[in-house]
Amino acid sequence: MMFQLATTLGIFTANMVNYGTQQLKPWGWRLSLGLAAFPALLMTLGGIFLPETPNSLVERGLKERGRRVLEKLRGTKNVDAELRDMVDASELANSIKHPFRNILQKQHRPQLVMAICMPMFQILTGINSILFYAPVLFQTMGLGGNASLYSSALTGAVLVLSTLISIALVDRLGRRALLISGGVQMIICQAIVSVILGVKFGDNQELSKGYSIVVVIFICLFVVAFGWSWGPLGWTIPSEIFPLETRSAGQSITVAVNLLFTFFIAQAFLSMLCAFKFGIFLFFAGWVSVMTIFVYFLLPETKGVPIEEMTLLWKKHWFWKKVLPATNHEAESNNNSSI
Repeated sequence: MMFQLATTLGIFTANMVNYGTQQLKPWGWRLSLGLAAFPALLMTLGGIFLPETPNSLVERGLKERGRRVLEKLRGTKNVDAELRDMVDASELANSIKHPFRNILQKQHRPQLVMAICMPMFQILTGINSILFYAPVLFQTMGLGGNASLYSSALTGAVLVLSTLISIALVDRLGRRALLISGGVQMIICQAIVSVILGVKFGDNQELSKGYSIVVVIFICLFVVAFGWSWGPLGWTIPSEIFPLETRSAGQSITVAVNLLFTFFIAQAFLSMLCAFKFGIFLFFAGWVSVMTIFVYFLLPETKGVPIEEMTLLWKKHWFWKKVLPATNHEAESNNNSSI
């Protein structure tokens, strides 16, 4: 969830930079692009001075260097127990072979489905399209250049705030409640925006100022719903459900699917906007409906479930228990009962 928070802070900062440099004509856009080099330079310089983590040193067999770094981090020489845990975890991780082959096995089918569907659905909410092309979108609705950039900064701000709300509530309300409620809110907001644009926004006329403000409000409400639901939880849930033997493969698949769909939707969005017009919001609302139904029927609540009990969670689910193979104990029990 902290990854999502950092991402939203970056989006908000970029929007504010764009809004500020817009005033510096005619070279403000060049400054906006050039300022992107600053965080890249900061990360590059920081990487030079960043020490290796104790875990990475232990995994490479540099146990004593790992101990020294761990002692420096903890501020004490009494790190034997923690270092021993790292060594044990490293040995266990090194004993795992072929994680990608393992994740394709039937007993890991629920986790594989979630690793693919959660990041795919996260992008198919349409959030990246709205954030990437918010100035273009708002200008198309009739807002001026400055107003469209201001509206983009506003959506970035509400995304940060809603992510903070999710961090505060996720362990109280659970994952399913946030995903389902957020999905319903996104559907309603996208449907309302689509109706307003379809009824009030003709081919040869601009949207009135009042309706433009209403559209911006509902887009912000859509962003809020995403920020407390699919934004952070699209990353959180895949990180919770994988056992150790498939964790690396599962996380790799999650990131790869997210980036793949981000690329495709970003490339196709402007063409889809020209073709669908107001229907683009109905397109994404349809996908949000699908993913909300998916969560309701196929995603069990993972709040408070330790990793070692995650397999039992899937076996208790009404659908996934039919997909998962029976264990030896369960097979023997079934044979005894049939006899």
